[in-house]
Amino acid sequence: MCLALPARVLELLADEQAMVELGGVTKQISVALVDDLAVGDYVIVHVGFALARLDPEEAAKTLALFAEMAAAS
Repeated sequence: MCLALPARVLELLADEQAMVELGGVTKQISVALVDDLAVGDYVIVHVGFALARLDPEEAAKTLALFAEMAAAS
C-alpha cells in the first residue's frame, strides 16, 4: 500500500527542490514533477517527490481526517 500526504510549500529552493511542512515537520522534497508552484501551495508528496498540486480545501479535509484518525488511536 502506498501513502501520499498533503504538504504545504514553505520555500522554493534551487534545483527543483522545496521545503514543505508535513504535519509540523519540515522536509526537503523534489518538485520536478509539478510546474508553477508558489509558496503556500499544497502538494501531494510520496517518497520525497511532489506528485501534483492539491486544492487547499481538499488538503484541509485530508489533514483533518488524518488528525481524526490519530486522535482515535
